[in-house]
Amino acid sequence: MKTFFKYKKSGILFFVLLAFLQSCVPIKNIREANTTVPELYQKQLNDTLNNGVVPWKDFFSDSYLNTLIDIALLNNQELNIMLQQIAVAKNEIKARKGEYLPFLNYWAGAEVEKVGEFTRNGAVESNLSIREEDAFPDPLQKYTTGLFASWELDVWKKLRNSKKAAVMEYLASMEGKNFMVTNLVAEIAYAYYELIALDSQLTIIEQNLEIQQNALAIVKLQKQAARATELAVKRFEAEVLKNRSGKYEVKQQIVEAENRINFLLGRQPTPINRISEDFLDTPINTVSTGIPSQLLQNRPDIRRAEYELAVTKLDVKIARANFYPSFSLKAGVGLEAFRPKFLTSIPESLFYSLAGDVVGPLINRNAIKAEYSNANAKQLRAVFEYEKTILNGYMEVTNELSNIENLKKNYEFKNEQVNALTKSIEIANQLFQSARADYMEVLLTQRDALESKIELVETKKEQIMARISVYRALGGGWK
Repeated sequence: MKTFFKYKKSGILFFVLLAFLQSCVPIKNIREANTTVPELYQKQLNDTLNNGVVPWKDFFSDSYLNTLIDIALLNNQELNIMLQQIAVAKNEIKARKGEYLPFLNYWAGAEVEKVGEFTRNGAVESNLSIREEDAFPDPLQKYTTGLFASWELDVWKKLRNSKKAAVMEYLASMEGKNFMVTNLVAEIAYAYYELIALDSQLTIIEQNLEIQQNALAIVKLQKQAARATELAVKRFEAEVLKNRSGKYEVKQQIVEAENRINFLLGRQPTPINRISEDFLDTPINTVSTGIPSQLLQNRPDIRRAEYELAVTKLDVKIARANFYPSFSLKAGVGLEAFRPKFLTSIPESLFYSLAGDVVGPLINRNAIKAEYSNANAKQLRAVFEYEKTILNGYMEVTNELSNIENLKKNYEFKNEQVNALTKSIEIANQLFQSARADYMEVLLTQRDALESKIELVETKKEQIMARISVYRALGGGWK
């Protein structure tokens, strides 16, 4: 009965100590992330149809572009580096999962030891009366084999939360990979249409050169007929040379654009197959944006920020568990003897052990407190990062939608400008041939027409890129 009360008092004292330690654990409340977004985009209808969930093979209709994207998804170095990081994160889950399970190890060993005769062990060995054949050898040898187990009891779920954090980190790395794919698809599409736009600019310059060379030939004839001066001839020659120089500048830009695509594809410089004809007739299809709340599910960067926030929440729990004592069990069983032949003598050579440990912080917990404070600060930082990512996603879609609308109107006016200037070239040439217009009017008209055509190509390119940007901003491209 006395023994019962003795253990009962010890148990009560132990739980009182635990309650005291728990009351000394600091608690910090971190606010939840604000995930609210407007119900609709500006000037948009309430329609949940969303191109962000459309696979990129269906979004892009150009077969050459789709082939390039396919190659990039296999060979792009940055994407392959990210895939290896995902493999590391996946292995980390296995490692942390094993931490809260019992460890079982086998062990076998042999050792030799010579002790002095005038020591406790030496005196025992020299005076022990045993059979001659069973006497202690000198030097003493020891052979051991057995199994040893250890297990940290995860009472406060520290190890389980660590494993959950590893899972969240793995999911965050997956979303990071998806976000990289989204950007990679968009980058290739940007570069591809920029390359086609440069082809169109080169064609326009060559067409304009032909017009200017014809005008130069006419001016030279007029000079021979004393209807034009050497000044007019030189000005026309200078304009022709200027556009020839510009032609090679565009060719260099084409080479760089091709190599930029090849870099994204992870290969050596190779000609890029493409269709550059009728670039200005490329249709700009409407992009369905859905509603802003869909961004939380479709955009990989938002989902990654959400998982990273979950990791920091678990890290806070792990840091808080460091204030509590840890419990561990250790056990071993095996055979031990000073001669190998005695290892099979059971139970004489049998040994076993069982131990339990309780270890917890009591005094000078500054390092643990600092780690806990850091975990809380990181969680609050992750809250802000999550909110910032959501806001950035909404702003990107809104900006690109406005950009598409303004570029559409811009293109309409520039197209009318090009038509007017194209007609004015013919009129200026006719007036110049009939001596009713100055050669400067012809030059300026040709120059303005060339610039307006190039600007029209640039506007068309920006329209296509704005559509790609909306697709990227909606989270499209990774599926």
